[in-house]
Amino acid sequence: MRRRSKRGPNDSESTGKTGQSVRTDIPTPLSPSYSYSAPVEREEDAPEEEGAPQTGKLEVETQPESPSTPAATVVEKPQQNAEPKGYVVLTIGLPGSGKTTWYKRRGVQPLSSDMLRTILFDDITDQRYSGLVFSTLRSLLRARLIAKMPWNYVDATNLSAHERRQWIKMAKSFGYHVHAVFFDVPFEVCAERNSKRERRVSEEVMQKMTERLKPPTFAEGFSKITVVRVKGASGTTPAIADSANQQNESDL
Repeated sequence: MRRRSKRGPNDSESTGKTGQSVRTDIPTPLSPSYSYSAPVEREEDAPEEEGAPQTGKLEVETQPESPSTPAATVVEKPQQNAEPKGYVVLTIGLPGSGKTTWYKRRGVQPLSSDMLRTILFDDITDQRYSGLVFSTLRSLLRARLIAKMPWNYVDATNLSAHERRQWIKMAKSFGYHVHAVFFDVPFEVCAERNSKRERRVSEEVMQKMTERLKPPTFAEGFSKITVVRVKGASGTTPAIADSANQQNESDL
């Protein structure tokens, strides 16, 4: 005769069926010797702007007396966690501040609106279709980033954060770091240089451009800012210097 178990029926729902007995011969499951709890993301920890570092590297260099003086700029890799695929360098400054000369001294051929006007209209002074010129300029930079060119230079005034935003956004979308070269040159010096040029900008236009000119900041997304000043002239960008490790550099 079959003996019945003296244990009473199982009335719990742990087995999925009321009344079914619970097995006692199942080994205890293995458990890890460590514990993990997911970090709680606080609202105040969120970045102000996605992909925009708040700190970076700042350099200050002085324009030489002679444009033919060789440069001695040493570009250091920004202190970032992710290794960049390359760099996009934007010059920022008024006409006559020394942007084109800065490139010539380094033997660099930048992407520039003057270059495109010569190619498109056979005339560097032709000011028509500015929208077409700069959209083509951005397409050329995009082509270089697709081709994975390590260093890319854009020669333009880039006066406001609004004008710089599209360049920065494009560069970051390809995994590139963006450097700014800000020409902190007094208006009087720029106006004097402009008056000696064959292709001059009117004084009225120069004044309007001065009102639009805003120094670059790391909050825009720059990983490095180089400030170029005229020898003996005081700087006008203390806000930048306060937020970065300043390194003086003189091309003498």
